[in-house]
Amino acid sequence: MPKTAAFLKRRARAGKGLPALLAFSDPTRTPDLEALAKSLPRGAALVYRGFGAADAEATARRLASIARRRGLVLLIGADAALAKRVGAAGVHLPERLAHQAPRLRRMGLRVTAAAHSARAARAAGLDAVVVSAVFPSNSPSAGRPMGPLRLAAIARTARVPVYALGGVTNESARRLLSTGVAGIAGIDGFRT
Repeated sequence: MPKTAAFLKRRARAGKGLPALLAFSDPTRTPDLEALAKSLPRGAALVYRGFGAADAEATARRLASIARRRGLVLLIGADAALAKRVGAAGVHLPERLAHQAPRLRRMGLRVTAAAHSARAARAAGLDAVVVSAVFPSNSPSAGRPMGPLRLAAIARTARVPVYALGGVTNESARRLLSTGVAGIAGIDGFRT
């Protein structure tokens, strides 16, 4: 997926300092986060979602260290305080918390958020939105896939760069080339 992400980045509007490739963590599908961080191409982003894990801060600190060494952008899922403590670049919010973006940006954090509709993609104060699910996905929380045409409509009306998530593979990513997305995001595509 990295080659496809680089091509998309050249064709789309800039992602406000965010890379074209966002790798999301998942407790079940990405169990070895350090290996994942070490395998990502330089300049990619890793979105660490601790989901309340007891060792979330220790894990975030290790990932922040790897990110600094490897030139990665680290975003922390829905925990601005943790992001600040470990020196992460920013936070990634679930759609229901996107309204917090202006306050978090004033704290010096980059802010991305999930978006499952055109309305959500126009939330104020965000640096980017991650729209899902684009294609059929293995995620237990993925809804019905919207496909590239609906994604393109969302990207046209979004106020910020849009990233495609959900079932994005090297093969399916090619179907995103004319959608106007700034990049692609994934979980399974980055398994180590």
